[in-house]
Amino acid sequence: MADTSKDRKPGIQVIARAAAVLRALEGEAGGLSLGRIASRTGLPRSTVQRIVGALEAEGWVMAASPEGRVRLGPALARLAMTARADMARIAHPYLEELSRRINETVDFAVLDGDDAVFIDQVVAPNQLRAEFSLGDAFPMHCSAHGKAIPRAEALAEAELPDEPGRVTHLMEELGEVRRTGLAFDREEHIKGICAVSAAVRDSLGGVGAISVPVPATRFYDNEDTLTAALLEFCRRIETALGSAAA
Repeated sequence: MADTSKDRKPGIQVIARAAAVLRALEGEAGGLSLGRIASRTGLPRSTVQRIVGALEAEGWVMAASPEGRVRLGPALARLAMTARADMARIAHPYLEELSRRINETVDFAVLDGDDAVFIDQVVAPNQLRAEFSLGDAFPMHCSAHGKAIPRAEALAEAELPDEPGRVTHLMEELGEVRRTGLAFDREEHIKGICAVSAAVRDSLGGVGAISVPVPATRFYDNEDTLTAALLEFCRRIETALGSAAA
């Protein structure tokens, strides 16, 4: 990645370079060396060392190994938790309205480590319904909300290490998910339960997924209605979140 911050004012340049370092560390649980960060960002190693030192003093990064690798620090985790809470709070009225519109349960999930985790839910008053608990974690490769979250591609091979053919098929499916904005689980994760999901983004780049889990007996004849309503409400939620994608 080339350094594109050279023509910016000094204060903005420093922020842009610090952001580039943080982005380079995203998803790197084992950390990166200063040299590797420099390679990814296009910044001189000496510049990376100064920025990492400043970020470490603020808790944005921390040591990941005795060999000098660093990873994202606890201060960012606290900010992420706040951002998740804000996303859920803003989205909740729309989840309620969507649930009333389609008379089905609606869930909101975010990425937590390598799993998609429910942080909010509106349960429909159906006698036969799909219902999970807040905090439940689902694998990325076979759940609708897992597939809807963009990091599913990076996690697929880790979840399916002995099934290369299945990984290839999943990558093709995820390509279609990114094209259409819709992810499906047709009884892959739990027999008898289907779901459709779509990602939502906030103005800071945070990503969640809104999903509609439905008993299979009601899902297959109502896919068009469910997907149309889901996409409409995801656009509305992104507008409320201030997303540029809305």
